[in-house]
Order: sequence, then C-alpha cells, then structure tokens
Amino acid sequence: MRVLLIKLSSLGDVVHTLPAAMDIAACLPQARIDWVVEPAFAAVVRLCPAIDTVIEMDLRRWRRRPWATETRSAWKAFLAQLRAHEYDSVIDLQGLTKSAWVSRLAHVAVGGQRVAMAHRTEGSSYEAPTRWAANRLISVPTHIHAVDRARAVCAQALAYALPSFQPGLARMLRTEGLKARQVLCVHGTSRDDKLWPESHWIEIGRRLQSEAWVPVFPHGSAVEEARALRLQDALPGSQVWPRWPLDRLSAEMAGLGGVIGVDSGLSHIAVALGLPHVQLYNFDTAWRTGPQHAAHQIGLVAAPCPSVESVWQAWQQVLGAPP
Repeated sequence: MRVLLIKLSSLGDVVHTLPAAMDIAACLPQARIDWVVEPAFAAVVRLCPAIDTVIEMDLRRWRRRPWATETRSAWKAFLAQLRAHEYDSVIDLQGLTKSAWVSRLAHVAVGGQRVAMAHRTEGSSYEAPTRWAANRLISVPTHIHAVDRARAVCAQALAYALPSFQPGLARMLRTEGLKARQVLCVHGTSRDDKLWPESHWIEIGRRLQSEAWVPVFPHGSAVEEARALRLQDALPGSQVWPRWPLDRLSAEMAGLGGVIGVDSGLSHIAVALGLPHVQLYNFDTAWRTGPQHAAHQIGLVAAPCPSVESVWQAWQQVLGAPP
C-alpha cells in the first residue's frame, strides 16, 4: 500500500499532522507514506521515521515568477516526483484549493481513493474545491483539536482503529540527557497579536535565572533577532541561539529542560517532543492547537495576555508533573 499525505503548511499545522503519519505506520506497517509539503517545513517532515519520501512544492515562489525558466524546471521536477508512484490513497489534510489541486495531480491506482475532509471544523480554513477533487469525504466533529482531526481522517480513510496517543516527534529526537538547565523562550510568532510583552519576558527570565535556569532565545527573522538581542541585553547570562534550519533546531530543542512560548510552530514542536512546556495564548484557541493529553504541558489563556505570575505558576506545575 502506498499513501500520499498532503499538508503543505504552516509549521504548527505540519507538526500537528505528524501523529497521523505515525498512526499509519504503526497500524499499517506495510504502508509506504509520502508527504507533499512546502520547502520551509520539509526538514521537520524528514525527521519523521514514518515518511518514505518528502515531496517539496514551492508554490509561493513559483507564483512570483510563473514564466521563469527556473520555475518551469522546478515545476517539471515536482510533477515527476509527485507522479513517480501510483497511490492507493491520497489524503488531503489541508482542505484548501491548493491542496485539492495537488490531490488531482497525483496518480491514483485503479481502485484507489482521493480523500478529503467533508466540511470545515471550528477555527480552521476550508475551501470548497477540496470536496470536488475527492471521491471520498470524511466527516469529523466540528469542535476538534488539530491533532485529533488529522488522526481521525486518516484512521477512517485507511480503516484502522485509532491507537493511544503518541507524540509525533518524541520517538525520534529525545536525547539521553537534558542540556544544563536551559529553557527555550519562544518569543516570536507570525502574528503580532500573539506576542507576549518584552517586559514580561524579562521578568520571567529573571525568575528563571533565580532558580539557575538559563533562558535561551531563538529567532527566525531580523525582527525576532533584534528582539532576542534586546532580551539578552536585559538578562545577562541568557543566550541567543543561531538561526538554525528546522531539523537542527528540533534536534537542539529535544535536549532542553523545557519551553515557555507563545502560540507558534516552535511551541508546537516542543509539545511533539514531549518537553515540559507552557504555551501562551492571548485568546482561546488553545483547545484547538494547544497541548493535550499531558500533565507536563499547559496551554495558558488570558486576555489581554497571561500574567507573569500565572506563567510562573504554570511553569512550576509542569516541572512537577509526570512526563
């Protein structure tokens, strides 16, 4: 059996889909699983031992220069890789026009199926063409966590019973020993309304340092790097990590003592790695994308944002919880 998963972006959404791939590998060990994803997130998918082939689709770049020689060459290479195999099941877990398009381009074996979600779920994007491209539609509860949605769609599509929950990355990257008292402070996110005030980061950093923790600040852009350097200046002894690629960053995260972070891709990787984690939400979407099934991981919601004191209490709670 050969299965193609389509989940193109974003980082958090890709991480939330990894457990579904792990389910398929555990329940259908004969299956070969390929995955179509945008290049920015391909490194994380390649870390997953369930995946056979990662197929990169750089649609954002191709749209900017659709008639360029480089674009035409990349498009031909993409099609050749996408159509290198016939698939028994093509499963669109994105639910958008672009993912439906990929589903239609893929080769389906005789008697095979193109699968899509039958409807929108709360808080998630959904576009009608995903239904038109499929010959089988899967219904799930509308109020459902992003991880559970992907797992449920794949289980119904491939006719296996859902196994007990296993974090998607924890089996791959968990190291033997933790780094010396390092806590990753994930301060950057793609939306400004998800940010936590710099003054709060400085205060939580001081509290961490008072208990011999070393705050570590990652960054993925010039804006985030400037903020990280400001925080480092305010917290002598803290660290700013280099701008590593995602596979290296994930490997480094695997050995941390824990993570405190806003709602972002790195925070979702922390959850998948099984790290002690406090995830900060300015509005209540934690039920859909935040930590679940683990006492040592907390999604903390407050408006206009969680207080330093509440984050500190949550941090003490996750440190004392069993993994």
